[in-house]
Amino acid sequence: MPIKPILFNTEMVRAILDGRKTCTRRVIKLLENIDGIPVGKGGDSSNPLGFMYPGCIKRPQYQPGDILYVRETIWQKVWHYLDVDGETKGIFCHEYKYVATDEKPETGWNYSWVKHPSIHMPKEAARIWLKVTDVRVERLREITEDEAKAEGAIDNRGFIHSPENEYDHIHTAREHFAEIWNSPIKKTDLDRYGWDASPWVWVTEFERCEKPEL
Repeated sequence: MPIKPILFNTEMVRAILDGRKTCTRRVIKLLENIDGIPVGKGGDSSNPLGFMYPGCIKRPQYQPGDILYVRETIWQKVWHYLDVDGETKGIFCHEYKYVATDEKPETGWNYSWVKHPSIHMPKEAARIWLKVTDVRVERLREITEDEAKAEGAIDNRGFIHSPENEYDHIHTAREHFAEIWNSPIKKTDLDRYGWDASPWVWVTEFERCEKPEL
């Protein structure tokens, strides 16, 4: 049973914890800059889903049955002490706070909290575990309104004037997903990987599961 990490930003971590996100799309970076279409089985054992593109065959990073642990931005506690030479040093403790749900911890006279970006979160700090249930390939803009909701996007048309509404304009879930998708992409890459470019993507569906015995 393969166990693999997967990164999510703070907004998407909250969506998973709320039960609103059960799917993620990740761009397929083709080996050649071509506009290919799926043409059937590739006949390559390294490509179990069998998707073949003109000029290249790509294997999905995640496959049905894989167990994923979510890497998210965290705070980790570190105790400070003086060594024999009087130099201040620190020991990282297995005590974590999560940016998605916890406020910034207070620092004491002999300890502090160090912030770790999601990519540097240690496996032992993982609190969210997922099981991959399905993987498919499609164009990004083929996503439907319901599928956008499964990505954690919000349709705020019904509560735009509510005091609880945190969004500054009206949008469907699909329009919100387009904003979410474009937000981390460099401007120089938008023409290849942005929403308007509609790149090929792996669509990975998952469900929450218990932490496996490691």
